[in-house]
Amino acid sequence: MRPTACGEPASKGAREDCGGAHPHFLLDVLRTQDMSDFSEELTRPESEDDQEEASTVSGTRVYFPWLQKHLDTVATGGKKKKDFAQTTGACLSFIREALLKHQWQQAAEYMHSYLQILEDFDSNQRQTAPEIIWKLGSEILFYHPKSSVETFNTFADQMKNIGVLNYLKISLQHALYLIHCGKLEEASRNLSQAETWRYGEKSSSQEMLINLAQAYKGLLEYFSWSKKKMELSKLDKDDYAYSTEARNIFSHSWKTSVNFSALIKTPGVWDPFVKSYVEMLEFYGDRDGARKVLTSYAYDEKFPSNPNAHIYLYNFLKREKAPRAKLLSVLKILYQIVPSHKLMLEFHMLLRKSEKEEHHKLGLEVLFGLLDFAGCTKNITAWKYLASYLRQILMENRVAWVQEEWKSRRNWWPAFHFSYFWAKSDWKEDKDLAYEKALVAGMLLGKGYRYFRYILKQDHHDLRKKIKQMKKSVKKYSIVKPAV
Repeated sequence: MRPTACGEPASKGAREDCGGAHPHFLLDVLRTQDMSDFSEELTRPESEDDQEEASTVSGTRVYFPWLQKHLDTVATGGKKKKDFAQTTGACLSFIREALLKHQWQQAAEYMHSYLQILEDFDSNQRQTAPEIIWKLGSEILFYHPKSSVETFNTFADQMKNIGVLNYLKISLQHALYLIHCGKLEEASRNLSQAETWRYGEKSSSQEMLINLAQAYKGLLEYFSWSKKKMELSKLDKDDYAYSTEARNIFSHSWKTSVNFSALIKTPGVWDPFVKSYVEMLEFYGDRDGARKVLTSYAYDEKFPSNPNAHIYLYNFLKREKAPRAKLLSVLKILYQIVPSHKLMLEFHMLLRKSEKEEHHKLGLEVLFGLLDFAGCTKNITAWKYLASYLRQILMENRVAWVQEEWKSRRNWWPAFHFSYFWAKSDWKEDKDLAYEKALVAGMLLGKGYRYFRYILKQDHHDLRKKIKQMKKSVKKYSIVKPAV
């Protein structure tokens, strides 16, 4: 489910203040006696008729007569199920169904009865129950019309005490919820508590979650740093305020950098942390440090394959005005991972500027590869580049290059790109695109092909001259031999 952004109109059945959607937020607010007021408020019937079936609170249990009828009659072969495990299992099924139907009020009511699983006779059930309760409950609180940030905070704090083994996970998710709601200071305090939390002997999983808490706290500090940097850019560099603000930014930043630096040494995908860390390193002039971080992130084998790592490195090298050979080496790897990426157009132009013939041939392959993808079929720049490059290659009598690329595409590109339907549609939507595609179609399929012929017959005063030139180019440069 997609979170409802704070301040946006809530959808029907969703909460209107700060509510959203993570599968994690509601249930233990109800277990302890001091939370009974909250429990009653969330589950209070809406109408007077419903008052007859109101819940009865007794100790830490909440009893619903109408719910009990459901539980007693969840049957197999007409027999009533009163077994503890069967009752909680049935209740869990009701909760899931209510969540799927976005029936938040009903889900909260079922939740009251499900909380008895915390007293299950089965120790395994008692151990897994807090995580289930947290996930289902947080979801309900995220959407419940009577919920609020304060309600969510109370619930999260209660769950941290009950599900001690889930303390770090809950703290992280709680912090993300607060960030979503714009409560950045509260989120930072929450992460600080998680950062110093320990339980028993430190495990690798605990260490990773603590690192994440430190890193997200670093992101919040980076956000503050970034705002100050933006404010700094508006000041006069000769002004005293400028130097004071600059010192403040400098002194505030390195703690954040340390958090990021420790985290990104661990194998994983750390895109937002790497981007923030590199920006700070560049700002303070540590370009060697930024290059080292990005190079390790892109090429270290212990990290998973990640196209963004190569994109970040390429953009950094481009800012550094690195030699063309370095830029090409980075984009070549990106091409192997994501041949449809928009940077492939830059890759093509860099290959054309190279002095190596193998790069010129690869430049043609890159354009064909880009246009193999449906998301690129309307990319007029790609079609312009292909039309221009095909003409250049055919002028240089490198027909074999074109035939090699066309061999694997001749059976599907005509229908994919150059059907009569696309000719009419492209001409109607974007005449410049239609012209470039027609030129490519003519060079690959000949002047008799329907896409080319349809565009050729169109009369448009702005393109009249270009269409005549297109006709001449196709007549002179085409891989299709004219019939004798």
